[in-house]
Amino acid sequence: MQTIRSAIAEAAGSPYWLADARIIQDGALARVDIRIEDRRIAALAPLGTATGGISLDGGQVWPGLVDGHTHLDKGHIWPRMKNATGDFAGAIAAVMADRGAAWTAEDIAARADFALRAAYAHGTVAIRSHIDSYLPLARTTWPVFAELRARWAGRIALQMSSIAPLDRFAGPEGDELADLVQKHGGALGMVTRLTGGIHAALPAEFQPMLDHFFSLAEARGLDLDLHVDESGETGARALREIALTATRRKFKGRIQCGHCCSLSLQPDEFAQETIAALAEAGIDIIVLPMCNMYLQDRMPGRTPRWRGVTLVHEMRAAGLRVSLASDNTRDPFYAYGDLDMVEVYREATRILHLDHPMGAWPDAVSAIPAEAMGLKGYGRIQAGATADLILFSARGMTEWLSRPQSDRIVLRAGRVLEAKLPDYRELDAVLGVSPG
Repeated sequence: MQTIRSAIAEAAGSPYWLADARIIQDGALARVDIRIEDRRIAALAPLGTATGGISLDGGQVWPGLVDGHTHLDKGHIWPRMKNATGDFAGAIAAVMADRGAAWTAEDIAARADFALRAAYAHGTVAIRSHIDSYLPLARTTWPVFAELRARWAGRIALQMSSIAPLDRFAGPEGDELADLVQKHGGALGMVTRLTGGIHAALPAEFQPMLDHFFSLAEARGLDLDLHVDESGETGARALREIALTATRRKFKGRIQCGHCCSLSLQPDEFAQETIAALAEAGIDIIVLPMCNMYLQDRMPGRTPRWRGVTLVHEMRAAGLRVSLASDNTRDPFYAYGDLDMVEVYREATRILHLDHPMGAWPDAVSAIPAEAMGLKGYGRIQAGATADLILFSARGMTEWLSRPQSDRIVLRAGRVLEAKLPDYRELDAVLGVSPG
């Protein structure tokens, strides 16, 4: 790979060919030659078209990857605020304590920028971060992320979504939060939870709150991005009600629902009805396999019985757009991770059985989240697209999935990206502790 890296660097912006590359086309690996010119993919040509060029010897080329669900405001707090129990309740308690004690504008900006630098070095081109939106802190956090978005423009397309329990959007606080999201160009997001969520019997107050939440978005022309049924409770059934509400209200914006874990534990008939309702409403689904497997079904001294993930194969079969994403990074909700979408896809393949056949599942970390986020020209290898690419020495998928691909070459606009992964020691002063 070093020879390839050097050859591309020597091209110094001149047109060149990436010869004998494997790309994913129509759910299979195809061997092609790729012409790079004027920062873009000038042509995808049949293998053997290039005369000379830089040979990849059958190595794979992927588009820049898209991470559609993260929590950059929480990222990397683990060293100073661990999750003592490793479960969902422990995560919530730890984050609440850290948020109240340490989340200044400087603290949030430093940790989020560190995370973005890691994602950038790994080859990510776009990220959506959910932002804990509790007043008064949200008045500080949203401007911080607006500044980060401007600073990172041209490197990573940064989007933001609010996250707060549904009941927080009732009354004047909901209007202020929705106005804050609109002002900063975000998506309106909330979370359904065990208290204030949906169970076997629909609480009388839930549907009015849900309709009010939709009305906040409709009045401001906002898309929705929701945390839904993130538990192993079979009675957690907000997902179906959200889909039915969107159809009944003829909601015109985009809707993305994340997690949806409990659906895999519910009766098959109910699950199929829910998936049909999602398809009718045009709702996109995003799943977070590493984080959900870490948190869900965790009990002291007991081996977990399920993987904590939703019905991705059934959803795709019904025509839903399904994405994969990182979720949390080194915080009480997930103690690990580095915003590396290669890791996410590799682990998701094992957790969710995205193989035999692989099919079009790689689109779940590239083209599909880009579409769900409204990002045109991202996540695809096609003529005319910016040459934001990731080059791998791996040829077949068993090679690709068997190693971390640490020797990957990231191209931005056709040139080798020299960005390095940031050292965790940079965060020692920010966190006030070392190491974690």
